[in-house]
Amino acid sequence: MNKAQVFEFYSRLAEADPAPTTELEYSSPYTLLVAVVLSAQATDVSVNLATRDLFKRVRSPRHMVDLGEDAVREAIKTIGLFNTKAKNVIALSEALIGDHGGQVPQTREALEALPGVGRKTANVVLNTAFGQETFAVDTHIFRVGNRTGLAPGKTPLEVELKLDKVTPQPFRRDAHHWLILHGRYICKARLPLCWKCPVIDLCRYRPKTPPPKGSEPAPLEPLA
Repeated sequence: MNKAQVFEFYSRLAEADPAPTTELEYSSPYTLLVAVVLSAQATDVSVNLATRDLFKRVRSPRHMVDLGEDAVREAIKTIGLFNTKAKNVIALSEALIGDHGGQVPQTREALEALPGVGRKTANVVLNTAFGQETFAVDTHIFRVGNRTGLAPGKTPLEVELKLDKVTPQPFRRDAHHWLILHGRYICKARLPLCWKCPVIDLCRYRPKTPPPKGSEPAPLEPLA
């Protein structure tokens, strides 16, 4: 895509959803951090089901450490990799208490030093909790970046760096949320819903998925 097409791409996503945000439920940077760590290889829906009760009891790293690993494991046992995640949640909570006064740090380097926190998790927290212009590339964004031609790359880091390079203002802060929601609900992995896509004429994916029988696609004028 050229610059005009990229701007139009984001403009349409913004028009469809002016205030995008994460679908994870949280009340503070700390609970967001925990939720994102738990969401690895799990859906936001499954994480929310587990954390609703947990976050009624836990609102700080000290609460989590006091609750203990066994109780955390029990609370999140419906989520994949719950044994490892329980250990990481306790360990990162201890690290926040010991190294950061119980506060979530606001740099990628400090976040990535926490147990169970990788680059993607750090980017989500920096963007969602602190409003930083980061591009957390999950499986949805990796697919959208490559399939549409917005930010092709062979690795998540390549796609992230390409998004950082091509995404203009005023879309940089919310780009992560627009792209993940677009990949989750329209540009799906197995069968993209091209007939519902607001950027169908900007996307390089071929052939476009036709609408189901009996439905009519919304007409879109091609970009001049």
